[in-house]
Amino acid sequence: MAPKSSAAGKERTTIEEDEVLQAVILADSFNKRFSPLTLQKPRCLLPICNAPLLDWTFESLALAGVQEIFVICRSHAELVKAAIKNSKWSKPSAGLKIVPIVTAKETFSPGDAMRDIYTHGIITSDFVLVTGDLVSSVRIDEVVRVHKARRKTNKDAIMTMVVKESGVRHRTRSRGESAVFVIDPETSECLHYEAVMGYPPKKYTKIPREILNEHPEVEIRNDLIDCSIDVCSVDVPSLFQDNFDYGDLRRDFVHGVLTSDLLMKNIYCYIAKDGYAARVKDTKSYDAISKDILSRWTFPLVPDDNHPGGHSYEHIRGNKYIAKDGTVALSRTCKIGNNTLIGSQCVISDNAQILASILGQRCTIGVGSVIRNSYLFDGVVVGPNCTIEFSILAAGVQVKEGSRIEKGCLLADGVVIGPQARLQPFERLSRRLLARQRSEEDDDGEDDDEGEDEDETEDEEGVSEEESEDDNESEIDSDYGEIEANQDPDALRRLGSENNAIIWPQPSIDEDEEIDEVEHPTNLRLMRLGDDASDLYLSDAGSETSESDSDDDDDFDGSDLSSSVTSLPLPDTSNLVQQADEAAITEFQHEVKLSLDRAFAEGHSVDNAAVELKTLRMAHNVPLRRVREAVVTAIVDRIKIVESGGPAQRQEIAVVVSRWGALIDKIGGVDATETIEVLQECCASSERLPLFGQILAALYQEDVVEEEDIRAWHKKPQSRGDDQKSTTLQDNFLKCWNAGAFMIKQFDEQESDEDSEEESDEEETPAKQTGIQEKAAPASSTPTTTIAHRESSGESDDGEEESEEDEVESDELSENESA
Repeated sequence: MAPKSSAAGKERTTIEEDEVLQAVILADSFNKRFSPLTLQKPRCLLPICNAPLLDWTFESLALAGVQEIFVICRSHAELVKAAIKNSKWSKPSAGLKIVPIVTAKETFSPGDAMRDIYTHGIITSDFVLVTGDLVSSVRIDEVVRVHKARRKTNKDAIMTMVVKESGVRHRTRSRGESAVFVIDPETSECLHYEAVMGYPPKKYTKIPREILNEHPEVEIRNDLIDCSIDVCSVDVPSLFQDNFDYGDLRRDFVHGVLTSDLLMKNIYCYIAKDGYAARVKDTKSYDAISKDILSRWTFPLVPDDNHPGGHSYEHIRGNKYIAKDGTVALSRTCKIGNNTLIGSQCVISDNAQILASILGQRCTIGVGSVIRNSYLFDGVVVGPNCTIEFSILAAGVQVKEGSRIEKGCLLADGVVIGPQARLQPFERLSRRLLARQRSEEDDDGEDDDEGEDEDETEDEEGVSEEESEDDNESEIDSDYGEIEANQDPDALRRLGSENNAIIWPQPSIDEDEEIDEVEHPTNLRLMRLGDDASDLYLSDAGSETSESDSDDDDDFDGSDLSSSVTSLPLPDTSNLVQQADEAAITEFQHEVKLSLDRAFAEGHSVDNAAVELKTLRMAHNVPLRRVREAVVTAIVDRIKIVESGGPAQRQEIAVVVSRWGALIDKIGGVDATETIEVLQECCASSERLPLFGQILAALYQEDVVEEEDIRAWHKKPQSRGDDQKSTTLQDNFLKCWNAGAFMIKQFDEQESDEDSEEESDEEETPAKQTGIQEKAAPASSTPTTTIAHRESSGESDDGEEESEEDEVESDELSENESA
């Protein structure tokens, strides 16, 4: 029987190797955050950096080695099918099999879509589950490998969620929708999941007490970005089928599985250290991810290489991207700012400005117009002297002369406004129903000759494209009819005499209406482009009424003995502006660190590294000192601490400073005294305090700081640490100051030696030295610390004595700082 068993094991191994890696894409968004841009096309077909979101998702899955993809769609299914058919992914050379699945019209949530997947029986093994608005360069194949290895020892491990670490104010982290993860640090098992909304704010999270009893060590993480990438077992769709209460993947399914006493299933987290992953869930994240792509955080998926849309762009300093086909017409007097992408066949007229914006193909910008932090899709025409800020204009929009579009506006396909239109912040416009119908009739007349057979094709579950399209049309027409019938004539006059638009009302709810808390209008403000919510007081929900206060007190006084309460960070609403500034600085420092880490790892030139730092500074509008602090800190942190000290430590410092020290003066301004101040602050608050004197000497050798700079810094009262509140910092600042005093003493002694030599022997040619020589001292006395003199070019008469002096120099500098 033994040989038979061995053969069976070999067969199982072969089957595992031959398994096709499947992926499921949920193409529907199941919300209206991009409305009215999504009235005539699904969110997954909206362009980001001039490529449909769905193509970015396909590219991400192709990088992971996925071979078979099922695209689950309900709204605008015919457009999704056409997009797939016409894309490069439909070609045999793509190596992907993509199957669109049109779900029933009753599909209103991700849970409904998962139940449809179970009904179709298309999943045969572990699969990757993502949304159709994902931009990612994470190696999902590594997550699949980890998941499958875990499944071999634990069949109840049904899902692995991919998350990434981030700061609280990271720009791709949604302020309106985040989560608390309770994770076992040894196994990465997710023990508890709780959704956190931006509004109403949540001050506490409740963790089941049995989790703390069963796990001696847990991590409570509120700093993770959910990448919306899941590796699931084949059992997951059946769990949705068994429980019709599961609607949302996280708030219902994950939370439900982890709190169920019957299912006994396990869900794990994979904290991705490398790569980029984010989901375009709202207009604010659309802006953030667009900027990340232009800033090349998504490498290798960047506009000038591996562009999912197949376009070719030239990358110019400052993260400017211009179509390479030679069809872009730029006036000599126009201005193209940093973090900008311009598609083919665009025309930019005299004195026009394109700043931190993206233009699709065939866009025209009139004389003197300004486009700032905005996104224009294909075929947009902007007349002369117009201003557009922090807005999205869909394909074919026309903005006539002298119009102004304020921040946060969304203009749907084919909208015409102006001349002299004035849009208020966050207004949403679409074409009037009659204008839209006429346009569609013209389009239908052009498409009649393409064949009528495709109009009645059946998808895999028997729902025809015509039926699906009729359902979409009926929903759109009902929305249009109601909104168009209630237009304000005065508001329409603001849109100009030649407009064809209607204004959509701002989101609101009735008091008796039940609404998903994530889609609450106030919460949605935290997720829309251009809205800093500075006027929004995110106070604790429990403080709004006395009744709420009473309920909260009851909860936290011990009535719920099965849970342990942990407080969540709640912003101080009395100073939102200061918090926003601090958040911007924190985000900037994080991005600078990533940029420098990449420069160090990939061996970038100092000039290229400086260009990227200047771009980041302009994008975040931070003071130059902040950039200097980030650069000096990165250089100091890169210096390894050598336990033996002496020449080995000095050599380590020299290598790093000679390679990267020049970067300090190439970030936009030279201020050597400030550089020393920043170095002092950095060393005084880190374990590299003993290296301050040696690093300062190395900067002196590399001409980054001069003698007069060291003296000027040393004279400042704050260099002694008198203004430091912490006693420890005061002591550390004083040690750095003493090290500086020791160097100044050497400068004085050098000057004295040179004067005496000139007086004693004027006729003799002065000996060339490689360092500042020690003063003659009795044999019994301790040698004086020396600092190399960088102007000299010769050699010492006795190499051995010079080496000994160097060792004494390094040791005494360190001893002096530690004193």
